[in-house]
Amino acid sequence: MKIHSDWATRGFDRPPLSADVGPFPQRAMLEVWWQHLSTGEVHFVETDGALLPIHVHKNTIKIAGEADLFDYHSPLGSEADLLAAEWAETLDPGWSLDLDSLPGDAADAIMSGLSKAGLNPTAHVHESAAVLELPDDYEIYLAELDKKQRHETRRKHRRFVEALGEPRIERAFGATAVAQFAEMHHKAAGDKGTFMTEEMEAYFLSLNENAGALVDFLYADHEAPVAAAFGFEDDSSFYLYNSAYDTAAAAASPGIVLVSELIRRTIEDGRSRFDFLKGDEVYKYRLGAEARPLWRVTATTGVQA
Repeated sequence: MKIHSDWATRGFDRPPLSADVGPFPQRAMLEVWWQHLSTGEVHFVETDGALLPIHVHKNTIKIAGEADLFDYHSPLGSEADLLAAEWAETLDPGWSLDLDSLPGDAADAIMSGLSKAGLNPTAHVHESAAVLELPDDYEIYLAELDKKQRHETRRKHRRFVEALGEPRIERAFGATAVAQFAEMHHKAAGDKGTFMTEEMEAYFLSLNENAGALVDFLYADHEAPVAAAFGFEDDSSFYLYNSAYDTAAAAASPGIVLVSELIRRTIEDGRSRFDFLKGDEVYKYRLGAEARPLWRVTATTGVQA
């Protein structure tokens, strides 16, 4: 085992231990976060069979990528339990381990390894991702919703068409697209309006330019978009990372229409999952998502089982 700071390590070539976790454990997204938002030190715990990026601040060790911005954490490689055991044995007493946003299999592996090293780890569900499993046809998806939600989805679509025209999704890239997306945030009320600082906008732009993030705009008959989504996709899933809409069009429900059209496109593209990621907003579950529990594993070195 070695602990190092080489971002070029081939350990990032290993697949995540947990399936369906999107870009979050991968080099590109972690490096963007480290360059724009990280404080403290980032290191890589690596064995021949696994890699775990860690963030060290004072006496606390976390998985690299803060929980508010990284919806999933997972070790890379299939031997995370062995890595956790070897790593824990090297740590001096007094370190606080706080490993969040772990799907169940990743949490189990880390718990097993820390226990083998003689620590007394605990685990609890601290968040959930909302995941929608998709059929291969949008009309089948609508039919699987409960009657009230199916009616509501169709009603909002009709209202949007009557007010603004037929919805369509267009994908864009680069600084102009991210600036348009950020401007929708700036015009919003409450926390959404203050979220998109200059620093955060630079982070989102770098995700778009360097980590595969996508900007999808919702248009109708007007030249300007009325809503936007910022997300990622892989062979099987679309991951909805953030979204915003033009408050002037709020009466036409552009946010819900945007999500419905993204679900439609995800199905048409042949993907089988739409991941709303973290957050317990009711609309996600009304649209058919189910909760995927995410675990936080904690331990203190020097405290034995």
